[in-house]
Amino acid sequence: MTQPITLPACCPTLDSHWPLPQTLPGVALVSSVFDPKKLIDGDFQHCGIKCPATIQRSVAKRQTEFLAGRLCAREALRQLDGRGYVPSIGEDRAPIWPVDICGSITHSHGWAAAIVGQRQQWRGLGMDMEHLLAPERAKRLAGEILTADELQRMAAGADEQLGLWVTLTFSLKESLFKALYPIVHTRFYFEDAQLLDWSDNGTARLRLDIDLSREWHKGRELDAQFSVQDGQLLSLVSIAA
Repeated sequence: MTQPITLPACCPTLDSHWPLPQTLPGVALVSSVFDPKKLIDGDFQHCGIKCPATIQRSVAKRQTEFLAGRLCAREALRQLDGRGYVPSIGEDRAPIWPVDICGSITHSHGWAAAIVGQRQQWRGLGMDMEHLLAPERAKRLAGEILTADELQRMAAGADEQLGLWVTLTFSLKESLFKALYPIVHTRFYFEDAQLLDWSDNGTARLRLDIDLSREWHKGRELDAQFSVQDGQLLSLVSIAA
C-alpha cells in the first residue's frame, strides 16, 4: 500500500493488489473503498483533482466515485512509470489517458479501481465492477443484455446461477467495450457481442457479432477473466500489443 498524499475521509486508502485469477505483466492496478457520506467541501482541491462542471452538479455519490476513481488512476500511473497524471473526461465520457498509456476506471457500491499499462505492451485494457444481481432482477434484465443464443444457454443452466450469469455477461461486455472502443472508435452494444463460455476458475471467452474494423470483425474471439468477492463481480478484457 502506498499513500502519495493524505487521503480524504471519503476515500481513505489506496490498495495495490491483483484480485483476478491471471496476472498481467507490465500493468498496475489500484483500488479504493469510498463513502459518499464522508465527502466534504475541499476534498477535490486538497487531493489536487480537478472536478469537472458536470461532476460538480451531480450528487455526492457521483462526486465521490469520480474522486476515488481518479485517485486510483493517478496512483496506478505513478506506480507504472512514476508520472503524476489525472485523466480528464473526454466528450465521449471516457477517461483521456496519455498517448502512450491505455487504461480503465470502474466503480460500484463503494469500491473504485483503475488499471493502466504501456501501449507498447497493451493495446487495450477494459475493466468493470458490478454488484451481483438478485435472481429475479437478473431474469427481468436478461432480455436487454443477453442475445438469443445466450438466453438459450441461460435457460439450460441452473436457476441458482441466473444472477451470476446475467451479471457476468453484462460486466464482460462493458469491459469489452472499454478495451475495444479506444482502438476502433466505434460504438457497439450488448447485442453486438456474445459470451461463449466461462468457467468457475474465472476465465471466459467472448465473440464479436459485428464488424467494427477489418481487424475487429464479426466472429473475432477474445479471452477475458473475472472474479467474484463479497457480492461484487470484477471483469477484465486485456488486448496485448
